[in-house]
Amino acid sequence: MAPKDYVKRSQNISRKKRNTKTKEKKPMPWLKIFLAFAVVGGFAFSLYQLANLDLDNSNNTLNEKNASSPIIDIESRAKASSEDELLEEPILPPLPKMGKEEWDYIDSLPDFEVEVDTTGPLESDRQFVMQCGSFRTETRAEELKAKLAFQGMESRVLESNGTNGLWYRVVLGPYDKKRDAERARHQLRQADIRGCKIW
Repeated sequence: MAPKDYVKRSQNISRKKRNTKTKEKKPMPWLKIFLAFAVVGGFAFSLYQLANLDLDNSNNTLNEKNASSPIIDIESRAKASSEDELLEEPILPPLPKMGKEEWDYIDSLPDFEVEVDTTGPLESDRQFVMQCGSFRTETRAEELKAKLAFQGMESRVLESNGTNGLWYRVVLGPYDKKRDAERARHQLRQADIRGCKIW
């Protein structure tokens, strides 16, 4: 039986498929072109109308509206030639007088004093311990102790015999301040050692 070359055969088939596809011409989008020209033409026509707008007519209508309004502007008062014209104009009511303030905190503030204790934060006698693991076997506890030693932290393995049996706890500390214990826990999290609790 003669060997068949399947690679060349698939290439010939794909070439035949490419040749059979003909490029179809898309129809011209006449509607979109017409709408674009209509929008541009309408915009140009509105600009033309605004440019040829009679400004004198519009100013006259504005002056007529202002003449009928009851509000008196300052310029018309200054141009008034006689006292009779001023008396004919409507008189506005006077502004109300300012009352006495009800609040007395402004006067009491200069006499007010605040006493501040400047002794600093209180020192506590409490010490903090951080536990990073609790295991049934001592070998696993020693492995965690070695990991902590690689991070530059000294830990201890403590045996605790409780109601659940014998446990080996890996403990760091004691720390005088909780902030120091938090700093050590953050450093261990960066080294991918998680689950440490501060007591």
